[in-house]
Amino acid sequence: MKKMLLSLAALALIFTSCENDQNEISQEQNKVDMSDFFVYTETNENGGEQRNGLTQCYSMTNLNRLLNEDPQLYKKMYDIEYQTRSNILFKPGNGNGNGNGNGNNGGDGGDGGGGTPDNLGVITIPVYVHVIYSNSQQNISSTQINSQMNVLNDDFRATNNDVNQVPGEFSGLVADSEIQFTLAGTFRYANSTSSWGTNDAMKAAYPPVTPETHLNIWVCNIGGGILGYAQFPGGPSATDGVVVSPQYFGTTGFVSAPFDGGRTLTHEVGHYLNLRHIWGDGRCKRDDFVADTPSSDAPNYGCPSYPTVNCRSNDMTMNYMDYVNDDCMYMFSEGQKARMRTIFESGGPRAAMAN
Repeated sequence: MKKMLLSLAALALIFTSCENDQNEISQEQNKVDMSDFFVYTETNENGGEQRNGLTQCYSMTNLNRLLNEDPQLYKKMYDIEYQTRSNILFKPGNGNGNGNGNGNNGGDGGDGGGGTPDNLGVITIPVYVHVIYSNSQQNISSTQINSQMNVLNDDFRATNNDVNQVPGEFSGLVADSEIQFTLAGTFRYANSTSSWGTNDAMKAAYPPVTPETHLNIWVCNIGGGILGYAQFPGGPSATDGVVVSPQYFGTTGFVSAPFDGGRTLTHEVGHYLNLRHIWGDGRCKRDDFVADTPSSDAPNYGCPSYPTVNCRSNDMTMNYMDYVNDDCMYMFSEGQKARMRTIFESGGPRAAMAN
C-alpha cells in the first residue's frame, strides 16, 4: 500500500511539473506580441514610391504579388516573424522586447538594439551572379561585379569609409552584422529581351542555382525606371534572390548616378535577409519591427540634412533601408543585425546558409 501511495505521489509530482512547464511555455508565448504584424502594403503600379521617373525598390509590390498568388505565403511569413521575435526575446540577457516597439530607440518592443549573441559566428554567404544582357553595356564586366561585392561586404561588416559620418545620436547603434559574401560564380546569358519587368521572367528563363545555400542575383534591365527588387524569406525557392538593373550595380563601369555606389544591392539584400523599409511602409504607427530605428512616416530622398524630424523623433536617414542617394546611406543598426541573424538560426528560413 505504501508503495502504491508513493507511486501515486510521484505521478502527481510529474503531472504537476508538466503542467508547470506548459504554463511557462504558454506564458512565454504570450510575451511574443504579434498584434502589429503585417505583410501586405498598399502601393501603386509603380511600386508606391516613384520619384523622378525612378522606383528605387519594388520589393513590397513584388511581395504583394506573391501573396496574391500563394494563399499560404502569409502564414509562412507570420511563422518566420514569430520565430524571429521569439528567438530574440528569449535569448539570455535580452530585454529588448518582441518586435512591436514602433521605433523610439529601443523602447519596450522591437527586435532589439543590443547585438544579441547567437553563437553563429561570422556567416559567409556564397553568391551567384546571373548577368542577362541584350547589349554590350548590360554585359557588365567582372570588375564591375567585384566592385559590387566589395561594397556589399563593406556595408554589412561596417567597414565602409563613410560610416564615420553617422551622427552621434546613432553612432552607438552602428552594427557589424557579421554577415559577409563571397562570389561563387558568374553566369552570362545573351538574350534579345530589352526589358524583363517584375514578374520574375528572368528567373523563369534562368533559374536560381541552389537557392537554399546560395544568394542568387540577376543583373538585367528591369525597365520602368526600377532599380531593383528582392524576395523576402518564405517565398518560393524557384524565385528566391535579388534582381538589380545593371546601371545600379557596383561602382564602376556601366553605372548611373546618384545610385552608382552599390547601395541598391545592399538595400535589396537587406530585404532578402528579412529587413523592412525603415519607415515601415506606412505612417508613424506602422513599424519596421526594429526598436532602435526611429519611427518615420515616409521614405527620405536625396541627401537629407541632419536632423530630419518625423513622428516626434529624428529620422535615421542614413540607414540602408531608407531611399536616400547611395552617398548618403551608410549604416545598419544593432536591432537590424539581430533581426537578420535570426533567420540563420536552427529552423530559420535561411539556416542552411549558416556556415
